[in-house]
Amino acid sequence: MSSELLTGGHIETTRMNIHELTRQLNSHLGPTLVATLAGVRDRKLPHKWAKEDGPEPRDEARAKLLAAHRIWRLVSEAENDSVARSWFIGANPRLEETAPVMMLREGKIQDVIFAAQAFVEGTDD
Repeated sequence: MSSELLTGGHIETTRMNIHELTRQLNSHLGPTLVATLAGVRDRKLPHKWAKEDGPEPRDEARAKLLAAHRIWRLVSEAENDSVARSWFIGANPRLEETAPVMMLREGKIQDVIFAAQAFVEGTDD
């Protein structure tokens, strides 16, 4: 099931306008977490990225935002928005007790995807 959600999430996310994608992440995770996972220091940037006429994130930040959206979609559709937010900020045993948001910041996208898949499949032990 999770691979289908992840694949569907990839298609939806890839086709999505970066401003709308950032708006959704800001709405569900909050701009501070979005700035953190994107690896930027300026906490106002996610608000600017979310504006239709605003600047676009640099490639490295964009890649992290795209991954975060796919992962958030996977966890929130399998559970709910509240659980997904908690999952992003909580220590994760599959990530050496590091929060997924911090692993995304470090660019460890594949590790976070695997941890999210394990969580939604119920193999997160």
